[in-house]
Amino acid sequence: MADGPDGSLELAARPRDAELEALEVELLLEAIYRRYSFDFREYAVGSLRRRLWRRVQEEGLETISALQDRVLHDPSAMDRLLRDLSVNVTSMFRDPTFYRSFRDNVVPHLRTYPFIRIWNAGCSTGEETYSVAIVLHEAGLLERVRLYGTDVNARVVQRARAGTLPGERLESYDEAYRQAGGTAGLLDYFDTDRDGCTLRPELARNIVFAQHNLVSDRSFNEFHVVMCRNVMIYFGRTLQDRVHSLLHESLANFGVLALGRKESIRFTRHERCYEDLDGREKLYRKVC
Repeated sequence: MADGPDGSLELAARPRDAELEALEVELLLEAIYRRYSFDFREYAVGSLRRRLWRRVQEEGLETISALQDRVLHDPSAMDRLLRDLSVNVTSMFRDPTFYRSFRDNVVPHLRTYPFIRIWNAGCSTGEETYSVAIVLHEAGLLERVRLYGTDVNARVVQRARAGTLPGERLESYDEAYRQAGGTAGLLDYFDTDRDGCTLRPELARNIVFAQHNLVSDRSFNEFHVVMCRNVMIYFGRTLQDRVHSLLHESLANFGVLALGRKESIRFTRHERCYEDLDGREKLYRKVC
């Protein structure tokens, strides 16, 4: 096996290289947790590994160990890595059928409350939170709602708080808005200036954006709706269980949990605590 360029040496080295890489990743994530208190140690390995190597390359480095050295000594490098590790794929009225179901199945339930608290966990740059605000406005409920949008990444929270989107992006969202049951024009809910389109004050004033880490932070209120869509698909099973416990704790009795299409309460310790409102759109009501 040691003779000649027949690939046998490379094949023999691969397990050792994989073990070394796994050790480097483990040490980096532990270092991030101890230095910055961001806990990525139980994220799904495949997605995490790809994101780490992308940051290695963009930093002009060669190893994950070199990336560890940089982020420990350069907080700006940690900011760049955090942008890679926190998932910020979002758009307004993403999955329009979800918002149709929200109008049909959740809004009538919310009408029974004099005051409504909704938590959009993992809000990214705010488009999902804006979408919910528009649905509630059109239902005549927004005036008695406090809508919280949170994310682990402080930079995207700052962008969400500004409420400004490029005009061309907003135009591209208009079709999804109509498919979601919207009856006006999406641009009607934004003020336009040279910087782009900004959510109108009457919609923005009932929204609170803040930094919150689902992995390490506690519940901060009791909510009638918790939306945590397309976040836990990046978590390992142990971390998913921990976050599900946080979401369950945060919901009022008969409150509604909204997950992403590839996420589920099945096989979690809280599965029996929910009933389906719309299983296809992953809307569940807490019953215990």
